[in-house]
Amino acid sequence: MLHLLEEATIAESHKPGDPRLPAIETHWIATPQQALEAAAEVGWRAGLAVHILGDALEGEARSMGRTLAAIAQQVARRAQPFMPPCVLLSGGESTVQVRGSGRGGRNVEFLLALTLALQGDPHIHALAADTDGVDGIEPIAGALAGPDTLTRAEALGHRAADALDRNDAHSFFEALGDSLVTGPTLTNVNDFRAILVDV
Repeated sequence: MLHLLEEATIAESHKPGDPRLPAIETHWIATPQQALEAAAEVGWRAGLAVHILGDALEGEARSMGRTLAAIAQQVARRAQPFMPPCVLLSGGESTVQVRGSGRGGRNVEFLLALTLALQGDPHIHALAADTDGVDGIEPIAGALAGPDTLTRAEALGHRAADALDRNDAHSFFEALGDSLVTGPTLTNVNDFRAILVDV
């Protein structure tokens, strides 16, 4: 290790044109945009308008959840910037700083923050998941949420705000039976979020 530190060029990554590299061809077989377009195709076949918000949305998960909740409510209440019914799709990877005693998971934390911001809006349903089938360190891809999520949780003695404070959205959705478990997909093309705004 000391030798590598002294001779930093030895540990440097190979660059294009490096004679040590053989002739390599790279082919993308799946991208975040392709995943969103495939999901959009499913929505169109179901007769829904589908809007792709972007394949590289990044930021803190709970902040992103609140932002996309506000957009979904603008659609539901004002038919802006899109006319409902419609599906809002997005990809990219958010982040979570686990400060509480929970298990983290950026997709479920996003979804829990979105659910709290929606406060049981009767027109909005959502799904958030990691395309590799693992959200954070859990063998759970993500979760589903709908207008009755908060009331069902309260009936079981679970408070969404407390779960969010603990970074424990996995336990919250598991208690409701709303975890999304796909098993390993053997591919990873970012996180996937779908929000259905109905009328």
